[in-house]
Amino acid sequence: MGSLSIWHWLVVLMVVLLLFGSGKVSNLMGDFAKGIKSFKKNMAEDTDASMEASAERPTGTIAGPNPAAGNAKQEQSTASHHS
Repeated sequence: MGSLSIWHWLVVLMVVLLLFGSGKVSNLMGDFAKGIKSFKKNMAEDTDASMEASAERPTGTIAGPNPAAGNAKQEQSTASHHS
């Protein structure tokens, strides 16, 4: 009961062909094959230029707090509260 026979697969294939048409199915399979070929080609390359370019430069830096600016803001806020 858990296994599917050839008749089950034929019915599924016919339903897919009826829903999507043979043109869409062949286009979909062609795009799938192109994707696999592209994936294999990229995996076969020894050096990946995009990986090297991002490794050479840092992604970004975060500036630390500016103690002078923080003290000035704090002094302004305390001065405004006392006034």
